[in-house]
Amino acid sequence: MQIKQLALAASVLAASLAAQAQTEIQWWHSMTAVNNEWVNDLAKEFNESQKDYKVVPTFKGSYDESMTSAIAAFRSGNAPHILQVFEVGTATMMASKGATVPVAKVMKDAGADFDPSAYIPAVAAYYTAPNGEMLSMPFNSSTTVFYINKDAFKKAGLDAEKAPATWPEVFEAAKKLKASGHSCPMTLAWMGWTQLESFSAWHNVEFATEKNGLSANGHKARMKVNSPLHVKHIDNLAQAAKNGEFVYKGRGSAAQASFTSGECAMIQTSSGFYGDVAKNAKFAYAIAPLPYYPDVKGAPQNTVIGGASLWVMAGKKPEEYKGVAKFFEFLSQTKVQAASHQRTGYLPITMAAYDLTDKSGFYQKNPGTDVAVNQMVRKVTDNSRGIRLGNYVQIRTIEDEELEQVWAGKKSAKEALDAIVSRGNELLARFERSYKQ
Repeated sequence: MQIKQLALAASVLAASLAAQAQTEIQWWHSMTAVNNEWVNDLAKEFNESQKDYKVVPTFKGSYDESMTSAIAAFRSGNAPHILQVFEVGTATMMASKGATVPVAKVMKDAGADFDPSAYIPAVAAYYTAPNGEMLSMPFNSSTTVFYINKDAFKKAGLDAEKAPATWPEVFEAAKKLKASGHSCPMTLAWMGWTQLESFSAWHNVEFATEKNGLSANGHKARMKVNSPLHVKHIDNLAQAAKNGEFVYKGRGSAAQASFTSGECAMIQTSSGFYGDVAKNAKFAYAIAPLPYYPDVKGAPQNTVIGGASLWVMAGKKPEEYKGVAKFFEFLSQTKVQAASHQRTGYLPITMAAYDLTDKSGFYQKNPGTDVAVNQMVRKVTDNSRGIRLGNYVQIRTIEDEELEQVWAGKKSAKEALDAIVSRGNELLARFERSYKQ
């Protein structure tokens, strides 16, 4: 009995020492619901694939909450190794000198297998500095797409096999859905992203000066979202809201639950919503390209990147950075990328992952799942390359505040868009001043 006890104690000690030998990598993220499950599964798969490192994923609230927490943690010397940052925080992270380490440097120092040219150009370019150095690791890259409830369309006498392709068709479909008794014909998530940023790129119109903040002088950018086309579009949505054909459901992703529940029949939101719809919708649905105004020259163009990337925080030990590099190598594997894309609806961030998914027959078996990729891989213009502005987290809040005034009938479309431009430009000017220091 004593020998068995000694053997057991020895095995426990050995396991404990092995666990202690592992280098922990803290990963803060903002994924919820089915996407939170995906993040946990990725970490688990990586941890089981080797014994030297252990990635510990931790949900830290919404994107803006996790950014705020990470900044505070960095100042106190307790930042995570990896921070998931949404795309609108990119310019702010780029300007945070000393707080981060470029992913290209992390990978090079670790001798890791890393080829930026393997990533979809539109994705890689967004997270790359003017000098060509990739700053953060593309992760859950998404774009805006259009979901419809096919069962609701059939009930309203609409063609369920053909989603509305233009905005006039969307508004006409909303009228018929309303007439058929649908309480929420259409809703919209991520208002600034879908109806201002993606809308601008999709119609090849300027969102902000300095190539939407992507030029070498991007810190001098100013907003331009009060053009006649922007005013026309927001005015059309305001009229639909007044008629009960568009129902505002709240900021961020709040509206998404009303689509999966069947309450709302149409929604524009992230391609990364696919995993939730596939798992929870109890009705037939379709994924389609964003609608456009057919009288706008150059439309449709291409959509812009959304989602988030992974930033490496400064102040860590060399061995810990090796672990981060090893994890990023794992995430970049073609089979891992393809599986993540198919599970979540986020973009396959490498062309190899797209090709593998295509050859597997996934797109044929799941119609519409290739819409996001097709919208992104088109030739881009200076108006559609992407949007990268300083203080944009706060500007997004301004967009929400002003558009809410329109949906409530308290402001006209032009008044709200003029206010977004003036208030947004104040924050951009503040960013420019801080950038020079």
